[in-house]
Amino acid sequence: MAALCSEFGDLVQIKKQLISVISLCKERGLVHSVKWASELAFALDPLPKNELPPSATFTEEDAQDLDALGLAKSYFDLKEYDRAAYFLRGCRSQKAYFLYMYSRYLSGEKKKDDETVDSLGPLEKGQVRNEALRELRVELSKKHSAGELDGFTLYLYGVVLRKLDLLKEAVDVFVEATHALPLHWGAWLELCNLITNIDMLKSLSLPDCWIRDFFMAHMYTELQMIKEALQKYQSLIESGFSKSTYIISQIAVAYHNIRDIDQALALFNELREQDPFRIENMDTFSNLLYVRSMKPELSYLAHNLVEIDKYRVETCCVIGNYYSLRSQHEKAALYFQRALKLNPRCLGAWTLMGHEYMEMKNTSAAIQAYRHAIEVNKRDYRAWYGLGQTYEILKMPFYCLYYYRKAHQLRPNDSRMLVALGESYEKLSQHVEAKKCYWRAYSVGDVERMALLKLAKLHEQLNESDDAAQCYIIYIQDIFSCGEQLEHAEAREEGKALLRQISQVRDHMEASSTDLFGPLSSNTPVRRVSPLDLSSFSP
Repeated sequence: MAALCSEFGDLVQIKKQLISVISLCKERGLVHSVKWASELAFALDPLPKNELPPSATFTEEDAQDLDALGLAKSYFDLKEYDRAAYFLRGCRSQKAYFLYMYSRYLSGEKKKDDETVDSLGPLEKGQVRNEALRELRVELSKKHSAGELDGFTLYLYGVVLRKLDLLKEAVDVFVEATHALPLHWGAWLELCNLITNIDMLKSLSLPDCWIRDFFMAHMYTELQMIKEALQKYQSLIESGFSKSTYIISQIAVAYHNIRDIDQALALFNELREQDPFRIENMDTFSNLLYVRSMKPELSYLAHNLVEIDKYRVETCCVIGNYYSLRSQHEKAALYFQRALKLNPRCLGAWTLMGHEYMEMKNTSAAIQAYRHAIEVNKRDYRAWYGLGQTYEILKMPFYCLYYYRKAHQLRPNDSRMLVALGESYEKLSQHVEAKKCYWRAYSVGDVERMALLKLAKLHEQLNESDDAAQCYIIYIQDIFSCGEQLEHAEAREEGKALLRQISQVRDHMEASSTDLFGPLSSNTPVRRVSPLDLSSFSP
């Protein structure tokens, strides 16, 4: 079906396709794709019995492999991957071949994770490799060249290439996998993790299928194109997916990403009402509660998740945020470390742990944590921004400038990135660039209300009195138009009196805004950026 339409007939076809792909993924142990498709199917009306899709076609090879596949799948479900692979060695069907190769892949991943947890600290993760990857690549490459891989095995081949850091080849294979089997969400989501910018996205030749709309919405969110993402999700809701908890959660994440905290909180509360035992995305919810300093709500959420499953990555991150809000940074770091033992590719945990190390003045550990976050996802602006802050503390402005530029490229309309850039330029005496950054920060909506004051102060230092006065006047007008009151701040006709009064206000503002989100143990201002869960979709 070429497009997603609102007619019920189209939704019936979509429901049939979802039911079919759920069955296919379930047979192959692709549990995350099963969950995603099942949540979407649940959001659509049930089908009458005569509309249910027929079972998948059964080949002679499938019949020959039936018993071995059933036995191996039982071992696979018990996480006995080597045992499952052993009984699938001689099988010839596509289904059995996928499970054979997937079992070998997961066996290597399990051994890698076990070795990592046993022998290394959380900051050294990533140095242990899955020993099965190279062998799997050789075998899958031969089959690929011969055109013998189906959509599921192409997906697995792409995962192996991605794990071996062969990213360009991985992108090509994942695109091929989406064409071979458009309804497998896992291939689309793996592709999401490899697309670095909008130009790369536009260059890809993707299948024209309704699931592409979900992919594009997700991709827009990842690329910080939130307006486009929200429009796409709204069109999906109007097309018949209004009951989808997946879409509600994605819209909540999008609002979180543009710091529309009230909208995001309302959506997460709605999500909790509809799905009270949900753990997915609750770490992002906790980030919002942290930003608002909502201690009782964050405490309740943490206790609730511990009751549901205390060994989930998201639960550990929520508890870490709770302790961080209470300024118990050692305990917070401990829970983020625990999250990373459960999943070394948890982006949010690496970034949050970097924040905690910053609070504890452990800059070297913070740098390591932020670098690990970037390894997991190069689009994580918070990690680039955190590295800039760390080098700012170390008084290394050239490094600051590099990392803040990276953060700004990912978040071009985020005033915090622009103010940080401006400060770096100012320290390097690049005053023209600094002024541009401060003015741009004000123009896009200065969330910290610091840009105009910094710009005015810079004008003063450069003896540009008229420009400085103009900035102070605009600042006063903005403050009073918002209905806010500043101590000892009144409009004066005389320029000198105005400058003197606003200077007092500026000092007061800078002193009170050294930490935007919570108490700091350092004299150096550190703007903690609220994190966003972008954890990878692992097969």
